[in-house]
Amino acid sequence: MQAIRTAPRRSPWPLIVGAAALMGVLVLSACSTPRTPDGVQPVTGFDVDRYAGHWHELARIENSFERGLTQASATYSRNADNTIKVVNRGYDPVRKQWREAEGRAEFVDSPDRAALKVSFFGPFYGGYNVVALDENYQWAMVVGSSTDYLWVLSRTPTLPWHVREHLMERAKALGVDVSKIVWTQPGAEQHARRVAVRT
Repeated sequence: MQAIRTAPRRSPWPLIVGAAALMGVLVLSACSTPRTPDGVQPVTGFDVDRYAGHWHELARIENSFERGLTQASATYSRNADNTIKVVNRGYDPVRKQWREAEGRAEFVDSPDRAALKVSFFGPFYGGYNVVALDENYQWAMVVGSSTDYLWVLSRTPTLPWHVREHLMERAKALGVDVSKIVWTQPGAEQHARRVAVRT
């Protein structure tokens, strides 16, 4: 009686490894092309050279990488390859030391549209969308890849009340939960809560 031959069983590992590699490429692709949140329009007519320089961070929605930091700031400058050097700095009152992170930003499309992607960790990018900007580049509001990320920046350590109110109303119109915004200026958080409950 002739033995029945069966085809050798193929190992599933090449398929699994290939699928994992494909997923990795898709994840990296998604990370390298952060989207602008729905309903958010970045500033047009943007001039990165005017935007460059030192900014005080006056408000933010708290996030894991800045949690608890005070005296936070951001400094921007051009790199030789026309990308933008980003240096974020803040004081950690628990450890009693300054923390600093250096990254790189580049425009998502046209350099006169303030939609950028920023990386501090290799190929992983986050969105950086300037959604409000003083005509003299004295203050700015930035939204990340979602409206859960927001920063208010200023060339000076304080902002007038009417500017803060304007930015809060602008943030609310974009769908930001303004009750989550943490201000570093005394009394500003109470003002933010008043805007949040306004109908």
